[in-house]
Amino acid sequence: MNFSVHWGVRVLKKRSVFLLFLIISGVPLACADDRAYIVILGVAQDGGYPQTGCFRPHCEPAWQDPKLRRTVSAIAAIDEPSRKKFLFDATPDIGEQLYRLHRVAPEPVIPLSGVFLTHAHIGHYTGLMHFGHEAMGERDINVYAMPRMASFLAKNGPWDQLVRFNNIKLQPLAHEKAIQVSENIRVTPFLVPHRDEYSETVGYRIDGPNKSAIFIPDIDKWSKWDVDIRDLVRSVDYALIDATFFDNNELGGRDMSAVPHPFVSESMALFKSLTRDEKSRVLFIHMNHTNPLLQNDSMERQQVLEKGFGVAFEGMRLEL
Repeated sequence: MNFSVHWGVRVLKKRSVFLLFLIISGVPLACADDRAYIVILGVAQDGGYPQTGCFRPHCEPAWQDPKLRRTVSAIAAIDEPSRKKFLFDATPDIGEQLYRLHRVAPEPVIPLSGVFLTHAHIGHYTGLMHFGHEAMGERDINVYAMPRMASFLAKNGPWDQLVRFNNIKLQPLAHEKAIQVSENIRVTPFLVPHRDEYSETVGYRIDGPNKSAIFIPDIDKWSKWDVDIRDLVRSVDYALIDATFFDNNELGGRDMSAVPHPFVSESMALFKSLTRDEKSRVLFIHMNHTNPLLQNDSMERQQVLEKGFGVAFEGMRLEL
């Protein structure tokens, strides 16, 4: 048998073993031929939906029906040929989200290769606790963080124990400095304005072989940023952006004009000049438990869709 034929047989055998593992794991075979993609793991604000302690009419249905619940905002980028996957934000719901990720890109065939953190608010990093010896007992999981974020983890308990016990391995990030994390995925962090009590806040650009995305779950008003978000939307195929609150009327009479997040209504007005194709790239994510976009049958959600924008949902898949 010549070399080329022998090599082809070896590749076919490896491919067959991988496909067999996917079948046994219950993973749809459509995944097997894809190169790189993003999966939406959670869409809610830091407190999740329903939020802890919320027993009001908009939360009560989700307490009664688990199918209505939504986990905290997080995404994953998967590179199947390289057998790597990366989590963006470690949320309080990381247990359920890692299981969802396993169903799409199963362990140990495609192991978790790293976690990218946006900032030090509870919905975005506290899931790291599960990597410690009380739970998963991981070894040298790469955690990508900006300087202040990394310092916060290294110098404050209980997070410093994860570093000292080598459960996690801090990997430095720098503003607008791209990192090629796998054969088919490149990640670029960029600073955004937000409440930075303990760390910087960043968004991420994720580039694949064919398409690209931005992930900005938390940011202050667009006017406070020295970047025109419209230009950024035009430059990518998917724009996952902050949708914490829908409008100024959301919190029952409270004046929300000082709330730093861009309202969905404000974002839609700002994006009015975008073409229909450009609007379709916008996917609203990170919704507060009061946000009517969490309700599939709400007028507000229908309004967003009719105007050509999208609303991220758990399990949504974006090809890269």
